[in-house]
Amino acid sequence: MASTPRLFGTDGVRGIANRDLTAELALDLAVAAAHVLAQAGAFEGHRPLAVVGRDPRASGEFLEAAVVAGLASAGVDVLRLGVLPTPAVAYLTAALDADLGVVLSASHNPMPDNGIKFLARGGHKLPDDIEDAVAARLGEPWTRPVGRFVGRVRDYPEGLDQYVEHVLATSDQRLDGLRVVVDCAHGAASVVSPAVLRRAGATVVPIGCEPDGYNINDGHGSTNIETLQAAVRREGADAGIAHDGDADRCLAVDAAGDVVDGDQILAILALAWQEAGRLAHDTVVATVMSNLGLKLGLAAHGISVVETAVGDRYVLEAMRAGGYVLGGEQSGHIIMLDYATTGDGVLTGLQLLGRMAATGRPLADLARVVRRLPQVLRNVTGVDKTRVDTDPVINKELAAARGELGDGGRVLLRASGTEPVVRVMVEAETEADAERVAERLARVVRERLG
Repeated sequence: MASTPRLFGTDGVRGIANRDLTAELALDLAVAAAHVLAQAGAFEGHRPLAVVGRDPRASGEFLEAAVVAGLASAGVDVLRLGVLPTPAVAYLTAALDADLGVVLSASHNPMPDNGIKFLARGGHKLPDDIEDAVAARLGEPWTRPVGRFVGRVRDYPEGLDQYVEHVLATSDQRLDGLRVVVDCAHGAASVVSPAVLRRAGATVVPIGCEPDGYNINDGHGSTNIETLQAAVRREGADAGIAHDGDADRCLAVDAAGDVVDGDQILAILALAWQEAGRLAHDTVVATVMSNLGLKLGLAAHGISVVETAVGDRYVLEAMRAGGYVLGGEQSGHIIMLDYATTGDGVLTGLQLLGRMAATGRPLADLARVVRRLPQVLRNVTGVDKTRVDTDPVINKELAAARGELGDGGRVLLRASGTEPVVRVMVEAETEADAERVAERLARVVRERLG
C-alpha cells in the first residue's frame, strides 16, 4: 500500500491559494500547531505569544487573517508583523521571545501559490515529527477558551526597523563608493533590502521593488536573474543583488552581468571567515546539489564541505549538529548561524558587498575561487515523483550514467520537496556530456513515471 504523502514539505505547507491552501486549512493548521506546542510544554507557565508575517501576495491577506484567527481562538496572543522577509520573522520570533512564528509565503513560487511555515521558539523551523503531529491533529474536537482566555491581536509595525538594525549590526564595513542594483522580486524585501544597503553607504538602484499583490516573482528576482543582469550592465553598477519572494535567498551579478551563484557566494564568505578566524572547524555545509567546483575550490584553501539533502532546513540541522557556522545552497540560501537561524538574503547581500568593499576586489575576481563544472538541470513534470527512488529501470540508468562520467562528473535524481517535479542534475567536464546524460535520464524518468 502506498504511504500517504506528508502534508508538510521541505518548507512548510504549500499549494495554490484558495484551492489547495484554503482559509479553513490555514485556520485549522494554526489551531493544531497551538495545541501541539501546548501539549509539548512550550507554553507552560505563561500566556503564549506568536508573531505572524507574510510576503505581499494578495492571498496572504486572507490566509493571514485565518492564521491569526486560529491562533487567537486557541488562546494565543498574536503580533501581526505585516509584510516582512522570512528571515525577519525568524529573527523577531527570537528577539521578541515569542513561542511561535508563522510565515505566509511560497518563496520563489508563482503568485497563485502560497504557503504556511511554522517556526519554534528561537526562530527555528519545526522538526519533522512536530510538523507531523500538527498534521495529525487537524480538525480534532477541542475545548475552546472563552472570556479573558482568548488570544489578543495587535499590529507590530516596528518589527521592520528592528530587523533592519539587526542586519546592519552584523557588519561594520561601510559600502561607500559601491553602486548596486537590488532586485527584490516585488516581494517581501522590497523595503528592507534597499534600506539596509543605503544605510551601509551604497548607492542603490532598486528594481522589482513595487509589489502590488500580483507581481511577486514575475519577471524579477533570483529566479528571473536576466532582468538583474541587464540592469547591472545598463546602470554600470559594481554588482547586483537578487532576492526571491520571501528574501531568504540571495544571488548576485558581477559588473559584467555574469551570475554569481550560491556556491560562489558561500565560498567567498568562507574564505573571508577563515581569514578572520571565524570559520568553525574550517568547514562549511552545502547540499548534494552544490557544484563539484565548490568542493574543489575550497579544498585548495584547506576548507572542508559537509553535504546534506536539499533544503535549507537540512543544512541548518547539519550545522547545529556539527557546530558549524556557515552553510548554504546553490540557489542562494546562505545560513550564518552567528546572526540568523535561517537563510537570509538581505544579510547575505550585505556581507557579500562588505567583502568587496573590504578587499577592494571586484566581485568577478572574488568569485573565481569556484570553477563551476558544467551543470545541467532538467525538471521532469507531470510524473509520480514518489517512485523515483525505487524504480529498477531508473536505478539501472542512473548507475550507468555515473559509471560513464566517473570521477569527473556527478549525477543526482531527486523528487522536489515543494513541487510535483523530479529534478535531474548532471555535472560533467563538458556541457555537451552533461546535456546528453541529463536528456537521457529525463526521458527515462518521463517514460517510467509518467
